[in-house]
Amino acid sequence: MFTGLCAFPLTPFTASGIDEEGFRKILARLTAARVDSLGILGSTGSYAYLTREQRQRVATLARQHAGDIPMMVCVGAVSTDAVLRLAEDAQAAGADALLLPAVSYQPLREEEVFGLFETVTRHASVPICVYDNPGTTHFTFTDDLHGRLSSLDGVRSIKIPGVPDTPAAAVDRVAALRHRLRPDVTVGISGDAFAGLGLNAGCEVWYSVCGGLFPETAKQITQAAAMNDPARVTALTARLEPLWALYRKHGGSIRVIAAAAGVLGLTDADCLPRPLQPLPADDIAEIARTIAGLELQ
Repeated sequence: MFTGLCAFPLTPFTASGIDEEGFRKILARLTAARVDSLGILGSTGSYAYLTREQRQRVATLARQHAGDIPMMVCVGAVSTDAVLRLAEDAQAAGADALLLPAVSYQPLREEEVFGLFETVTRHASVPICVYDNPGTTHFTFTDDLHGRLSSLDGVRSIKIPGVPDTPAAAVDRVAALRHRLRPDVTVGISGDAFAGLGLNAGCEVWYSVCGGLFPETAKQITQAAAMNDPARVTALTARLEPLWALYRKHGGSIRVIAAAAGVLGLTDADCLPRPLQPLPADDIAEIARTIAGLELQ
């Protein structure tokens, strides 16, 4: 399942909790588009804000509506014991893979992170994707650590946060990482603005926030990569620069995607978990214009 487009949907909220109807509507877009896999409860899925029970409910809902599309569920938590409980819940809900970040309160050492993954792979019955996201976890994986993690039988993919901003440097970055990995471990690009560079540099999968709401638009890019058409990948990704600019303007993708879900009528305008708050009306209007102008689907 660690190839193509892995779409990461928003987990929408209302004042009373998870917006299950809104979540179903978002999932329906992804299943209709036949994305290659689903990334449930990622950062845009607000895993860090949910209780254990809420996370299990979201995973269960996703499985009910995913059909035969593989589903990966994030099990990030501060303590290893909590991660193991979440992994059990995700697998019971029907997860085909687990997404594991190195979440911490105290700064983690490399040996501690390796120990976390070693423990989880020993207990899990499904494969694991390493979630390298220093912007939220404040832990930076080295290539040496990625290489050690890839020696664990359960690790099957590395989700990297981006690549350098020139094609040649991106190729070098992906090649250097791949040199450390077991041959059957894929490299996936995240950070939507880096999608074209990463796919053209040899990443096998796009772990995509954009694809979690606009799957048809994102699939055009991964399909071009699968057809080995780097010029089309570059053109399609560059066309979305106004969307990437909104991410930068608003400190990341989650507030933009939440506003976009409201614009599309899939959720309430205010669909973020507190303390996160919706964007002001003027910013939402700009997002609506961008969606229309880019014909995002």
